[in-house]
Amino acid sequence: MPNIKSAAKRVEVIRKKTMRNVRIKSALRTSIRRFEDAMKGPDQEEAAQKLYNAVRAIDKAVTKGILHKNAAARKKSRMTKKFNKITG
Repeated sequence: MPNIKSAAKRVEVIRKKTMRNVRIKSALRTSIRRFEDAMKGPDQEEAAQKLYNAVRAIDKAVTKGILHKNAAARKKSRMTKKFNKITG
């Protein structure tokens, strides 16, 4: 435990920020997983919608500093390639 008041405050601030980051990252992973599950199904419309949602979640994660922009571009590119391969 910190002995100094400002250090104690920093611990609390970091805890809150960590919780926020975990929430955003979890939502990101969930949207990507839902897209991959939709890819296995027969409905291409649903897969297209899930791709849109996943790309949107990735972009939000970048703006909030959870994901690096190049990592986001790589993820979006790979997901789009998978989608295009299936829809052909």
